[in-house]
Amino acid sequence: MIPDDLRYTAEHEWIRATSGSTVRIGITDYAQDSLGDIVFVQLPDVGATITSGETVGEVESTKSVSDVYAPVTGTVTAKNEALDDQPELVNGEPYGGGWMLEVELGDPAVLDSLLSPDEYRELTEKE
Repeated sequence: MIPDDLRYTAEHEWIRATSGSTVRIGITDYAQDSLGDIVFVQLPDVGATITSGETVGEVESTKSVSDVYAPVTGTVTAKNEALDDQPELVNGEPYGGGWMLEVELGDPAVLDSLLSPDEYRELTEKE
C-alpha cells in the first residue's frame, strides 16, 4: 500500500503536506512490515531542529532497532505522544494514527526533491 498523496524517501519515510509549510512524517507500510512488531518509538521533542538526512529517532521492534531519518529540515512542532503508550500504531496505521512528527519546513520547495509515489513503488519492487 503506497498512498498517492504522499512523498517518500529511499529510507522508507513518508511526508504529507498538512497546511502551509507544515508536514507530517512517518515510516511507510513497507518499513513497518520489514521491522515486524514495533515495541518502542523514540522521537525528538517539540521545538527540536532536525536536518534532512540525519537520524532523528529510533524504532525498536521484536526483530531489531532501526534509525528514523529526517526527510526534511525544519523545526518539530508536534510529536505523536500516542506512540509512547501504543507504539504498535505504527504497524496498524502507518499512514494514519502511526504518524511520528509534524515539522515546520525551512524550505517547502524541498518536497519536490522527494520521491513520488511511482518512484517509491519502483524502489520497493527492487528490494
